[in-house]
Amino acid sequence: MNVNQHTPMASPYGQPQPGYVQPGYAPLDGGYPAPYAPYNGPTSAYQPGAPPQGKELFTERLNRKETFNFVTLMERHPVVLRPAPPHSSQPPVSTAYSAAPPASYTQAPPPVSSAPTQPPPPSGPAASQQYYGGPPPPSQQPFSSSLPPTSQQQFTSSLPPPPSSQQPLPPSSYSGPAPPPSQAPAPAPPVSQPQQSFPPPQPPFSSAPPPPVSQSAFTSGPPPPSAQGSFPPRAPPPSSQPGSFPPPGPPPASAAAGQYPGPMPPQQQPPPSQPSPYYSGPPPPRPQMPPTSMAQSNHLPPGPLGPPGPLQQQQQPPPQPGMQTGYPPQQNGAFGQVRGPQPGYAGPYPGQPNYGAPAPAPAPPAQKRLDPDAIPSPIQVIEDDKAKSTEPFTTGVRGQAPPLVTTTFQVKDQGNASPRFIRCTAYNMPCTADMAKQSQVPLAAVIKPLATLPPDETPPYLVDHGEGGPIRCNRCKAYMCPYMQFIEGGRRFQCSFCSCVTEVPPHYFQHLDHTGKRVDCYDRPELSLGSYEFLATVDYCKNNKLPQPPAFIFLIDVSYNAVKSGMVNIVCQELKNLLDYLPRENPEVESVVRVGFVTYNKVLHFYNVKASLAQPQMLVVSDVSDMFVPLLDGFLVNVNESRLVIESLLDQIPEMFADTRETETVFGPVIQAGLEALKAADCAGKLFVFHTSLPIAEAPGKLKNREDKKLIGTDKEKSLFQPQVSFYNTLAKECVAQGCCVDLFLFPNQYVDLATLGVVPVSTGGSIYKYTYFQAQSDQERFLNDLRRDVQKLVGFDAVMRVRTSTGIRATDFFGSFFMSNTTDVELAGLDCDKAVTVEFKHDDKLSEETGALMQCAVLYTSCSGQRRLRVHNMAVNCCSQLADLYRNCETDTIINFFSKYAFRGVLNNPTKAVRDTLINQCAQILACYRKNCASPSSAGQLILPECMKLLPVYLNCVLKSDVLLPGADVSLDDRAYLRQLISCMDVADTHVFFYPRLLPLLKLESGSLPVAVRASEERLSKGGVYLLETGLHLFLWVGASVQQELLQNIFGTPSFSQIDSSLTSLPVLDNPFSQRLREIIDSFRAQRSRYMKLMVVKQEDRAELIFRHFLVEDKSASGGASYVDFLCHMHKEIRQLLS
Repeated sequence: MNVNQHTPMASPYGQPQPGYVQPGYAPLDGGYPAPYAPYNGPTSAYQPGAPPQGKELFTERLNRKETFNFVTLMERHPVVLRPAPPHSSQPPVSTAYSAAPPASYTQAPPPVSSAPTQPPPPSGPAASQQYYGGPPPPSQQPFSSSLPPTSQQQFTSSLPPPPSSQQPLPPSSYSGPAPPPSQAPAPAPPVSQPQQSFPPPQPPFSSAPPPPVSQSAFTSGPPPPSAQGSFPPRAPPPSSQPGSFPPPGPPPASAAAGQYPGPMPPQQQPPPSQPSPYYSGPPPPRPQMPPTSMAQSNHLPPGPLGPPGPLQQQQQPPPQPGMQTGYPPQQNGAFGQVRGPQPGYAGPYPGQPNYGAPAPAPAPPAQKRLDPDAIPSPIQVIEDDKAKSTEPFTTGVRGQAPPLVTTTFQVKDQGNASPRFIRCTAYNMPCTADMAKQSQVPLAAVIKPLATLPPDETPPYLVDHGEGGPIRCNRCKAYMCPYMQFIEGGRRFQCSFCSCVTEVPPHYFQHLDHTGKRVDCYDRPELSLGSYEFLATVDYCKNNKLPQPPAFIFLIDVSYNAVKSGMVNIVCQELKNLLDYLPRENPEVESVVRVGFVTYNKVLHFYNVKASLAQPQMLVVSDVSDMFVPLLDGFLVNVNESRLVIESLLDQIPEMFADTRETETVFGPVIQAGLEALKAADCAGKLFVFHTSLPIAEAPGKLKNREDKKLIGTDKEKSLFQPQVSFYNTLAKECVAQGCCVDLFLFPNQYVDLATLGVVPVSTGGSIYKYTYFQAQSDQERFLNDLRRDVQKLVGFDAVMRVRTSTGIRATDFFGSFFMSNTTDVELAGLDCDKAVTVEFKHDDKLSEETGALMQCAVLYTSCSGQRRLRVHNMAVNCCSQLADLYRNCETDTIINFFSKYAFRGVLNNPTKAVRDTLINQCAQILACYRKNCASPSSAGQLILPECMKLLPVYLNCVLKSDVLLPGADVSLDDRAYLRQLISCMDVADTHVFFYPRLLPLLKLESGSLPVAVRASEERLSKGGVYLLETGLHLFLWVGASVQQELLQNIFGTPSFSQIDSSLTSLPVLDNPFSQRLREIIDSFRAQRSRYMKLMVVKQEDRAELIFRHFLVEDKSASGGASYVDFLCHMHKEIRQLLS
């Protein structure tokens, strides 16, 4: 999504993009309403119009007995079912999660999001969709609390049933649907007590007494405080004895009031006589259902027929900012199947209770929608992790999963690398290849070798072993590390990677203590720490000679577009300051990095800036087909010696080209020029290329415009991600051999074929920065911050990385920005502190539970001071022979990092739809394997997720609807290529916030702590609130239309919503605590990310809201991506297919 473009979202290219409809998952009869088709208003199945009266009304589609019972491992808080907050743009889904709530869900007021303070948009369903789960017939009650607790402690099975005296919550704390959209009421004033709106009291079922839990399930009245966090009451199982109707209450007028207006055509739902596709197990007994079943008590029409004085749905309490809570559980939030009309029973006509009469025709089912509060919340998981991670994380325990990337924690290195350097998808590896294949959990590590550490952690120690160099295993060449076993009194050591025994050199010998450890163990970083560096000897250097200090060459496009946009002037002015901040390891010493300058359009201009010159000299090379460097002496210089000449040059460049009319540019020869200069100086280095347009001038690497939106969604789409000529692949290989890293700053106004221009930066470990429609005024701050950071950050040159593993597994695949000439060495012309490499492991033998699995990542590089070094990171993980142990120790954020890189590389050779299907299938296999092998036996109607993977569906859905895999109509090919390349080298923290952005409510700001985030969904936004959304690349400040004047005054310095300037890119500096704290938060967010995030102010119902909404990833996307609720149902269906 290009934040510099304010184009309204049109429908996707040509045809609506098919979303996740896999073959065979077309809308099931009465199943999901094709949840993955692009959503452009009510689907054809729902004709807008007045809601049907009569027969339709009692059909809540309960013949489909699909429940989602959320049982998550190692947790005793079941998840609650709540009415869906109105105002959601997803189509209702007729399934329900039934499970009980963690107390934290129910003991606070409902979330912001649930108070829609505006009528729902016409394209969305009417405002009052709800869902509930209900109990199954007794024969199928899936997780009855009498089951013995399983070893996995599934939280539902080990909870005792609450005594019947405890009053569970009333049948519905939420009644009276919104009128049909045609008469949507004006926003009502907020009411502070949603618990008060109940339907008229109805007696409980009168015949055969239900199980004790559910006895008071139908009693009305506000819940006692003690019941708030208690088990959700169970509704009684359908009873088929006569006499179980309460006196008929006022019958509802329309069951469909909360759904899409209008009936569903009959072919869309199962005939009354057969169970629906979701039906699991034998058909339920056909009960005479009382009108208070949830199908009715929650669909009472407004007006005279409704219950006495119900609150309108629109009147929900204003939520407290950041509260992740929702409504109290409904009467049927119990474990088990959804209840509703049974096949063959239609609803009564108004005023005519025909409770047992057979239905003359199939009634359109009123679809239910899962309550978003009843499904796993990313925010809840993040907050829980923060709460439990109070102590420093010590790395000494093998196989211990670290806190999440969203948690701030301190690391103490005690023998395994810090999670800032290495994060694994699984900290318990399966012992055998068969077990790994069965679970389908990817075994991978995300390694960030030069990661920056916070100030309170010690950077890796530098160890110098003298002329002999680092101590290594003779056979596998692993470096000395804490896992090596010293034997024979310390004279030899056994390698823990390959078991080979190696002599200890005399100068390294040390005696062992009574435990077999060396007595100097804690004095030597390589024997006691997970991460450290060795000083490399000349044997580790290219051509066996010590390296020269690196050089930086700045290559500036001076064509018409570059000059006119102001880019040339800004770059030249900034470089004068930046030359004082070239990277150095010791801040006291001046940098040894040398610099050179080139400008270009169709020809190249080299500059001699030798210190002895009074003025810089320009040398022009017009034969771009055979590039050479026209001067040796005076091109690469020391900054301090040549400062005056350099400053004179940087002042003259903008003037020299101010009146240029040259619009064509070259690109290949520019990189060749920099490469030749580094070869001539015999050093490694970095090229900073500032470029504006598609290189169409006659020269090597010339490109043509091949942007063709008609190919999107076809089998030929993959060609658009591949380079259009092989020239750049060859050039990249030469750059890597020389240690020439390329950073590309792009300022395009149209298509520049980033898929091709990006080949060299990506292959050399460089970075790409893109400023579409660059405007000096609004984009200067972002560009300059990116440039400053890019020039100053610590970087290693001419790097080679190798990952060694213990017997049983090996590294088989690598993802990131690098080049590989063989299967083991990852070659990086440049490696900076932001780059991560994701490594996948496969079994080549059995692993043992005793020894675990070891990996050692060694990176050989030249530091920015010109020193050759080896950085070593070690990691030991456990191995397991039980699947349950594997599923207990995974990290979802790292799995998503792996999946996204795997998928984004997949689009080079496969259609995007095939890539999405592969991801969905693998995710379903992971969860189905857990369900089959680790969860307690239960009804197939329940979705059971492992505790540490309960967010896998929501995060995977975010990857599936990303612009790379499912682009909206306004996403350019260059944007997609840019994101694809950017994500390939992201670490886990970056991919986390990129795929699931952080949304903070800003009503109250305390110093020292951040407000608790809310879920990324439009339902969570309140008209009276202000929210900050962070994606890692962008920052949005969303301002609701009815924010209090005082708040607006504090933030913007104006009391009026209409006077807020939405073109602001930075907030005014105001002298009040709120303004100061908000600006501090924004600065701290920017400091955490590798790229500067430009702030965009978005006013509610402004055009820019389309861009903002794109990042509300739990909702349906404009490009046809599913909402979280819909995708979860889709995943459940996939899992059931695999299990059956």
